[in-house]
Order: sequence, then structure tokens, then C-alpha cells
Amino acid sequence: MRSLILRVISLFVSCVLALPVWAGKLSLVIDDFGYRPHNENQVLAMPVAISVAVLPNAPYARDMATKAHAQGREVLIHLPMAPMSKQPLERDTLRPDMSSEEIARILRDAVGKVPYAVGLNNHMGSAMTASLPGMQKVMQAMTTYRLYFLDSMTIGSSQASRAAAGTGIRVLKRKVFLDDTQNTADIRRQFNRAVELARRDGVAIAIGHPHPTTIQVLQQMLPTLPPDIELVRPSQLLNEPESAPRHYEPVPVYTASARIPVGKHTIRPIRQCVSKVPLPPITQQDMLQRLAADVMQSAAIVYLEQRWKTWRGEWVFRQ
Repeated sequence: MRSLILRVISLFVSCVLALPVWAGKLSLVIDDFGYRPHNENQVLAMPVAISVAVLPNAPYARDMATKAHAQGREVLIHLPMAPMSKQPLERDTLRPDMSSEEIARILRDAVGKVPYAVGLNNHMGSAMTASLPGMQKVMQAMTTYRLYFLDSMTIGSSQASRAAAGTGIRVLKRKVFLDDTQNTADIRRQFNRAVELARRDGVAIAIGHPHPTTIQVLQQMLPTLPPDIELVRPSQLLNEPESAPRHYEPVPVYTASARIPVGKHTIRPIRQCVSKVPLPPITQQDMLQRLAADVMQSAAIVYLEQRWKTWRGEWVFRQ
């Protein structure tokens, strides 16, 4: 009897875990495609939900974009934009002081060099994305094409979302950089952070690069992705709220002397025992396992087990 009940509960838990509505959505985008085919081909051997962002002036831009699209991957234009720091820039890097015509020309050229692109994200760009007039010119130029904008968030004061208002261009935001360092432990930690954000908020976008260490970590960790996390393309997040934390509205806590108005009268509320220490987070899988354990120890299940033993004993005796 007990084994039968356990099987039923196990089946129920498995079905619930399989429901996509419970899954946190994680999107991975690998930038800087078009320069290192050997490394990039290793990325293209990973799940097709991983998207690639291609630098338009890279020597292998067209080849890698075409190959990624043929696999069913999502392709983005990785458009160079001016940073705050002084450093060598890619050709046709967008600057805030450029005219609308020059920005439109560069974007048109990039669309021609990166076929099948459905989105655009910034390469560097802290100075450009922080400029509202500059980003307004970018968004206006993008209206000619059916592209979304993935803000790499290289600066916290990015104006991309404000600039897109009224243009019809939809904006996504990066939550995690996987590989600010080339240390595998750091990359692994950032990957786990992206998973936790997807679990907590419902959605998360992480950006990485085709470095050997990043590829190694992804090869190790993607096969062990938790069952409550779904790997998705960025475009699948366009209809998701920008931030969708999974929580419930707090229940009002009344003091012992408080009174709750009910019509013309007031009543004393039931006193609540409020925890002074926040409860630790628990995963969906752990929660369902604990629920199953509690069900097995419940009075109803214990009663059924006892009755089963009695019925079975009586049946054997009659035989």
C-alpha cells in the first residue's frame, strides 16, 4: 500500500515539474561572433536555444550568421558603440555626435553583413547608450527593420528604454555577464547567479563570449541545468514583464491591540507568530519533495495504511 501511494505521489510531482508554466526562463547570448571560427563552432555545438551576436565587420560574420541560422538559432547584430574609456574602436562604431543619416547608413550596412538577424545588441557602448539623443537616433533608424534591441547594460544609466518609447522597438536587458574574468570558478558562479535570477524573477538574460574558459564552463553546466529552468531565445522574452518576481503580496500583520473594522463593530484579529529571521529560499523540486514527505506522514495516509493492513489481514484469514 505504501509503495503504491509513493508511486502516485512521485507521478504527481513529476507531472508538476514538467509543466512549463513553473519554469524560469533563461536566455544565453554569446557575443563577439565572427572572429574565431574554431571557438564559435564549439558554441554552435551547444543547444540551439543559445543565441549568437555577430560583429558586422568581422571577417567571418556572414559565414557564422548563416551557419547559426541554419541550425535554427537566433542571430543578433553586435553593433559597436562608443565606450566611455579611450580604446581602439571597431570600424563604424556609433557615437552620440553622429548624424541620423550616418547612423542609418551604418545600421543598413550591418544588416547587410549579418543576414537573418532578428535583434541587435551593443558592443561596448557605455558612452553611446548613456546618451538619450544618440540612442533616439539609433531607435529611429531601427524602425526600418524588424529588430528588437538587447541592451547589454554596459552602464547603469543606459537610455535605451527611454529612447525606444513611441518607436515600436522592443527592448530587453541583460542581467548577468558570464565572463568579466577568465577564471572558471568566477564564470561558474555567474552562471549559477543567472539561474537563480531566472528562478526568482521568472526571466533572466546572460551574455558571454566565445572564450575557451566560457565554453568549457558551459559545456560542463548546461547538461546539468535544473529541471525548473527553461533555456529560451531572447525573442521569447519580448512579451514577458521586464521584472516579474515570483512572490505573494504580504499578509497584513496586526498588533495585539489592533482592531479590525467590520461594519459598525470592530474585532480583535487572530495573533500571528511572525518570524524574525527570513526563511531561506527553497527550489520548486525541494518544495514538492517535502510536500510528498508531509503527505506520507499525514493522518489520512496513516489511517489508510492501517485500514489496508486490517482489510488485507481479514482477506487472508478468510482464504
